Amino acid sequence: MNKDFGALAQQYRKALLEDVLPFWQRHSLDREHGGYFTCLDRRGNVFDTDKFLWLQGRQVWTFSMLYNRVEKNPDWLEIARSGADFLRAHGRDGDGNWYFALTAAGDPLVQPYNIFADCFAALGLSQYALASRDEQARNIALATYQNILRRQENPKGRFSKSVPGTRPLRSLSFPMILSNLSLEMAWMLPQEKLEHALESCANELIRLFYDRSRGLIFEQVAPDGSHVDSFEGRLINPGHGIEATWFIMSIAKRTSNHALIDAAADALLSLLEFGWDREDGGIFAFLDADGHPPQQLEWDQKLWWAHVEALVATSLAYQLTGREESWRWFEKLHEYTWSRFPDPEFGEWFGYLNRRGEVLLPLKGGKWKGCFHIPRALHLCSTIFEELHHG
Repeated sequence: MNKDFGALAQQYRKALLEDVLPFWQRHSLDREHGGYFTCLDRRGNVFDTDKFLWLQGRQVWTFSMLYNRVEKNPDWLEIARSGADFLRAHGRDGDGNWYFALTAAGDPLVQPYNIFADCFAALGLSQYALASRDEQARNIALATYQNILRRQENPKGRFSKSVPGTRPLRSLSFPMILSNLSLEMAWMLPQEKLEHALESCANELIRLFYDRSRGLIFEQVAPDGSHVDSFEGRLINPGHGIEATWFIMSIAKRTSNHALIDAAADALLSLLEFGWDREDGGIFAFLDADGHPPQQLEWDQKLWWAHVEALVATSLAYQLTGREESWRWFEKLHEYTWSRFPDPEFGEWFGYLNRRGEVLLPLKGGKWKGCFHIPRALHLCSTIFEELHHG
């Protein structure tokens, strides 16, 4: 594969603007209640009308981000506004916490049982506020960010299933998502608070969750960073760790912290070596660090988000370090991903493949897959290749 960065930039941008984004514009908009339908079959037909707050906030972010960074397209801003209005009208309980799921009309379905709905609501509303100069959206995003920081030591609150004190574990998910959220909200956060959040998140991700001796980023560790011999303590989610590496590299790029960039690039390469299926290709969904059977029955599936996040991570690592090994992994991922996930017949990309790389579920959206990972990755990769093309 030649390093024709101009052609790669065009390929990724064309897929974003002429395939993936139009699919969601055609099929996901709820023109009666506002917000978005995300449960879409292969052709784009809606097969469930429940609205999941993760995906509502993410789609607001996607269309707002593209308006801010690609083109001042009024249609994109209107789509973002529909989701933002739906979120602020229906998304929070009386304490300001964001529900997990609503009916199509906005009635609460699932309690605000963890902090991640809050994170994606803040993500979407902050980017929408930047696009629209909507002061209310900005204020809600800031209030939500503050609430996230207050709840960080106990993200699930009364909804946690764990018995306190028996086996305390710290989860990769929170510092990972807070690092990206803080980067996205950088334009509206006080500089001191922003830098503190970014530094603490990056340090926690590298020093606590990254085991340099094994080259693995663990999903959960003891509070001191040691490993707990249990299903949870041995769990490796290769895609999650890979996504975390490009978050860390993005933070380090701001301050030209080359040591941190190199550490993240090292972790990326090790995770790819560990998580790659040498028999059938692709990245496993879940693995056990010690080679035991994972508890997740879907462990050997090949998921859309892990592969597109790996495309972002490897292209960014190559841009920042120039390592040929990063480029070789990008080539391998590019070939695997582009030959299996896009749907040339009905548009957009499949999300769920079996171990052999065959389509397992033909849906284009559901409870977890929405308008986020693929458009974000296509945009970021096209941007990286455009920068590499122009030197």
